[in-house]
Amino acid sequence: MLSKIIHEEEIQKAKKYIEKAESFALVIHSAPDGDAIGSALGLFHFLMELGKDKVSVIAPNDFPAYYKWLDGAKDIVTYDKYPDFAERLIQEAEIIFCLDFNEPKRVGKLASTLVAADGRKIMIDHHLNPEMFCRITISQPDMSSTSEMVFRFICRLGMYELINKQASEAIYMGMMTDTGSFTFNSNHPEVYTIIGELIKKGIDKDAIYRNVYQVYSEYRLRMMGFALYEKMKVYPKHRAALIAISQPELKRFKYTTGDTEGFVNLPLSIKGIEFAALIREDLDFVKVSLRSVGDFPCNLFASTYFNGGGHKNASGGEFYGPINDAVAAFEKGLEEFNPQMKNNN
Repeated sequence: MLSKIIHEEEIQKAKKYIEKAESFALVIHSAPDGDAIGSALGLFHFLMELGKDKVSVIAPNDFPAYYKWLDGAKDIVTYDKYPDFAERLIQEAEIIFCLDFNEPKRVGKLASTLVAADGRKIMIDHHLNPEMFCRITISQPDMSSTSEMVFRFICRLGMYELINKQASEAIYMGMMTDTGSFTFNSNHPEVYTIIGELIKKGIDKDAIYRNVYQVYSEYRLRMMGFALYEKMKVYPKHRAALIAISQPELKRFKYTTGDTEGFVNLPLSIKGIEFAALIREDLDFVKVSLRSVGDFPCNLFASTYFNGGGHKNASGGEFYGPINDAVAAFEKGLEEFNPQMKNNN
C-alpha cells in the first residue's frame, strides 16, 4: 500500500480533465535526462492504453542514444528539429502535462508557446519551488523522481491495471537514472515497493541497466580516462573535486549527446570527497552538474553561483561566459560555501 501523497482534489480534477480530453502534449525540459524521458514515456503508454490516441511527447532538443531503446522514444518530437510541428502540438493539445520541470524557462525556446497555450496544464514534478503556471501543480520534492510520481499518479487515478510493460520499463528507467541506480534520493521503503510492482508488470531491471549504462562508445570510455587523469582537480581542504572539459576537448573525443553522463559522480569515489562538479563547455553556455554525499546542499550552491537548482545531493546550473570563468566561480564558491560548512544545509 502506497502513501496517498497526492491530494484528492488534485486527483479528481486531473481525472475529469483526462476523461474529457482527446489530445495530449507531454512536455519535458531541455537536455532531457532519464527521468524526463522515463516519466513522459510512462505517462504516454498509460494514456495510449486508456484509449487516447492523440498523445505526443515534445522535447526542446535531442536526448542521449542510450534512452532511445525505450518503446515510444523514436516518436518523441524535438523542437530543434521540428519547431513548427512541436509548437502546433502544444497549441492544439487539450491537456498539456509539464513533466520533470518546475518553471517555463526550463523548456528553452518552447517557453513562450507553452505559457500561451490554451490547453489545461498539469505539472508533475519533484523539484523545489514550482512556479504556479499550471491549473494543477503536483509537486513533491521528497520523491525520488518524477517517474515515481507518474506511477503514484496513475495508481491514485485508480488505473494501476493500465500500466503496461512498456510504461513500466520507462518508469523504472527514470527512477533508476535519477537516483544514480538507487544510491541517492532513494531511501524510502516505498521506492522498493514500486520497483516490486514494476517487476510484476514484466520488466527486466537488469536488462534496463545494461541498455542505459553498458552501451557507450569507445570514444566515451577514452574521454572518461582523459577526464580522470588529465582534467580532474581535487581540493582536499574543501573535500571537493572538479572535472572541467572544453569544447575542443569534447570534439577530440567525438562527443555526442550524453557522453559525459555520470562523469560528475566519479570523483565521489575518492575517500574524503563529499562534493563533485562537472563543468562542460557547450556551444552557447557552460553546463554545470553538481553532486554531493551527506548533508552538503548542492541545490543551494547551484542557485548561489550558477543560476540553477535541483535536489540537495544532485543539482545543476548554467554559466554564460568562458569556461575558465566558470571554473573560477566554482573555486570562489568553495571558499565561501564549502562542504565542511554544515550550517549551509
